[in-house]
Amino acid sequence: MSKLTKIERDTEIYYNQSNAPMLIRTHDPKLIRKLTVLAADYPELCRLTEADEYSGSYFEVDKSRVSIHVTRPYSEERRQRQSQWAKENGLSGDQKK
Repeated sequence: MSKLTKIERDTEIYYNQSNAPMLIRTHDPKLIRKLTVLAADYPELCRLTEADEYSGSYFEVDKSRVSIHVTRPYSEERRQRQSQWAKENGLSGDQKK
């Protein structure tokens, strides 16, 4: 078994307008953890259907649990205001949590 490159470790979301659940295939460990917890807590809304040999997982997820959020870019003025606020409140983008 060979290891997948970062470009090969993708996430695919299959959605249609029927009442069928969304199908999500992913190699993203963070997303797999979130979906696994959701499936354990709410098996009627999310379930793991398959895992492959490359650490990919396939989930069926109720459409009411998934949201795609598209935003416009921030204006330069807003970015500067947020940057100034972060500096004044001791927050820095290069600090790790």
